[in-house]
Amino acid sequence: MKIMPNRLDRGFFMYQEEFEKKAVEVLRSGWYVLGNEVRGFEQEFADYCGAKHCVGLASGLDALWIAFRILGIGKGDEVIVQGNTYIASVMGITINGATPVFVEPDEYYNIDATKIEEKISERTKAILVVHLYGQASNMKPIMEIANKYKLRVVEDCAQSHGACFDGKMTGTFGDIGCFSFYPSKNLGAFGDAGAIVTNDEKLADECRIFRNYGSEKRYYNKVVGANSRLDEMQAGLLRVRLRHLNELADEKQRICENYLAELNNPCIELPKIRDGATHIWHQFVIRTDRRDELMEYLNEKDIGTIIHYPIPPHLSEAYAYLGKKAGDYPITERYAKTVLSIPLDNGMTDEEQDIVIKAINEFR
Repeated sequence: MKIMPNRLDRGFFMYQEEFEKKAVEVLRSGWYVLGNEVRGFEQEFADYCGAKHCVGLASGLDALWIAFRILGIGKGDEVIVQGNTYIASVMGITINGATPVFVEPDEYYNIDATKIEEKISERTKAILVVHLYGQASNMKPIMEIANKYKLRVVEDCAQSHGACFDGKMTGTFGDIGCFSFYPSKNLGAFGDAGAIVTNDEKLADECRIFRNYGSEKRYYNKVVGANSRLDEMQAGLLRVRLRHLNELADEKQRICENYLAELNNPCIELPKIRDGATHIWHQFVIRTDRRDELMEYLNEKDIGTIIHYPIPPHLSEAYAYLGKKAGDYPITERYAKTVLSIPLDNGMTDEEQDIVIKAINEFR
C-alpha cells in the first residue's frame, strides 16, 4: 500500500455531488469574474473568521504583497518575520522593496515573541506573523509590542484557517489577515486562490480597487493596480468546502490526536501545542536528527513524506543579496535540517494511520 503525504482527491470525493452541482451552476450562470459567487464567499468567509470584510484574490502570495502595498510599506522599510517560514511570506515583503528582518522561531515553530523587540529599529514598520503548520501564534505579546511601537501587523494565515488564540480567529488580530486556498490547504480550492480579511473598511475598499487593475469603476483607474481576482468557479467551490470546514478540521484533529497518543520513538520529537492556542493541523510535523535516514526508511515502506521547509529564506539563492550566512539563525537552520511532515489528509484510513505509526515506532 502506497501512502502519500497528502491525497487531494479524497477531499473532492467526500462531497463530489455538491462540488459538481456547484461547478455546473457556475458554468451555466454565464458570469465568471467578480459575481455572486465571489460576493457570497467573501461574506461567508468574513463571517467564519469573525472579520468585517473579506476580499477574494488570485493567490495567497498576492494577498501578502498586496497587503503590504496597501499599507504603504516599501523601499527603506523593515518588516519583522520569523526565519523558518515558507519563502512566499518573505516575498510578500520584498516584492514591495521592503527588507525582511528575521527572528528565530519558538518551540511551536512560530515567531518567538520574546525576540521581536530587540529587532525593532527606526525603519521597522510592521510585523508579519506566520501561523505555521496550522497552529496559532502567541498573539497577546505580539500585539502588545506592535501597539507599543505603533507597528502594523499582517498575519500570514495560509495554513491556519480556523485556528484561534484565546478564542479569537487568526487573521483578525492585526491590520490584515492573508489567506491561501491552494488545494492542499484545509480550506482548499481546485487551483490557486487567496483572500485578505480585515476590520478596516478603507483597507478593504483599497484592496478591492487594487485587485481589479486599480479600477473602482470600469475603465476609470484610481491607481496602478494588479489583476488578482478570485474567480467565480473557485469561489463557488470554496463555498461548498467552507460549509464542511469544521467537520474536516475535526477529522484531522482525531487523526493527529491518534498520532500524538501512539507515536513513541525516542528518536522522534512530536509537535507541541501552546496553551491558549488551537492547532488545525495543516501539517503534522515531527523532528529528528536522523531526518534523511527516516525519510529513506519510510520511502522503502511506501510511506511518503515532505520537508516543510529544507532551505530557510535567508539561505536561499533568491535572497543572497541580504548577505546572510549559515549560522546566523541557528534555531531556524536546525529546524530546516530536522523537520519532517508525515502523511495527513482528510479521508486517511485507520489502516493507513496504523501503518505509519508502526513504521515510525520501529525505526532504529
